[in-house]
Amino acid sequence: MLDVLTGFVGLGLVVVVGYVLARFEVVGPGAAHTLTRIVFYAGVPMLMVTTLEEADLGSVFSAAAVVTIGTAATIAVAFGLLARLSGRTDGSGAVIGALSASYVNAGNLGLPILVLVAGTAAPVVPALMLQLLVMVPVSFALLDRTTGRSGPGIRAILSPITSPPVLGVVAGLVLALTGARLPEPVAMPVGMLADMTVPALLIAFGLSIRGGTEPGDRAPTSIVWSAVVVKTVVAPALALGLGELFGLRGDLLLGVVAVAALPTAQNVFVYAMRYQVHVDLARRAVLYSSALCVPVIVLAAGVIR
Repeated sequence: MLDVLTGFVGLGLVVVVGYVLARFEVVGPGAAHTLTRIVFYAGVPMLMVTTLEEADLGSVFSAAAVVTIGTAATIAVAFGLLARLSGRTDGSGAVIGALSASYVNAGNLGLPILVLVAGTAAPVVPALMLQLLVMVPVSFALLDRTTGRSGPGIRAILSPITSPPVLGVVAGLVLALTGARLPEPVAMPVGMLADMTVPALLIAFGLSIRGGTEPGDRAPTSIVWSAVVVKTVVAPALALGLGELFGLRGDLLLGVVAVAALPTAQNVFVYAMRYQVHVDLARRAVLYSSALCVPVIVLAAGVIR
């Protein structure tokens, strides 16, 4: 578990770098927004390609995958509907809230944590598939609609499926299904852009913390903590129950619970920044769930093993 803690400290220090840059005005007030746009349009699509081209798509078809996908889908739909129907937020807030409660950090944190606690990273692949192939395009479609960016007619249909991250998903999926590989002159810059994504979005995250929020933009504490509690407590508890129901035991059960307990992905913050909606909700959900997930995963490992 020391490796996990070390990883969290390392990520936190990169966030601090962003905060310090903003604190001493090394960059201007719009730097976080500019950097997240660069990440959204250039970094995330390439990260999707490099992540999916190596993915074991066969691992999606298993009992553990059903539990992982069922947990995330149930949490996302239930949270989004309850948040909207309760009148606590608007449509875009319900989308960002649902993502904050269900969209896990399956990449830079998920892989090492799963290898450490369950001995394999396989349980995280179904989560990646669900997030990249379903949650991202559906969320973009809803955000386009709620923010009025979709436009009329065919544009409303094409807007979410032609966004850079979704195009990156499609390209990576084609490579994975065909077994093809990018030629070296293309693979090198794709890899470089993919590698810059995580540190760039962490720096942007730090910049945004120092920048704070505009008056009236601070998310209600109740909805922030609702998303965080659902992400760190309810989701792993649901995964545990479903895992038991499907007969999972040992490391398989621990794997699906650990995936559900992973913190909110920084990508949710990037998406909120891209659409300029409920940024504070996404930012605080990422921050708080990252702090709380370690004790939850340690507890799960102790109970299940």
